[in-house]
Amino acid sequence: MTAHAPAALHQELSTPEELLTVPQVMDRLQLGRSAVYALLRIRQLASITLGRARRIPTRALTDFIRTHLDQEAA
Repeated sequence: MTAHAPAALHQELSTPEELLTVPQVMDRLQLGRSAVYALLRIRQLASITLGRARRIPTRALTDFIRTHLDQEAA
């Protein structure tokens, strides 16, 4: 007997999330290494850890940028 995931979960899993390295995020945000790690440490930027490697989902970076744009507009 095989269990089936709910449709929303299945759709989310079927669309692979791109994972960015810290240097890629540094380049996209035009910030230094310590600034990016500070954002990760205070959890303003979400990430996952795979072994010793830190990866930032593109969605987390997009959400971070959108949140800061909304704060600037307010």
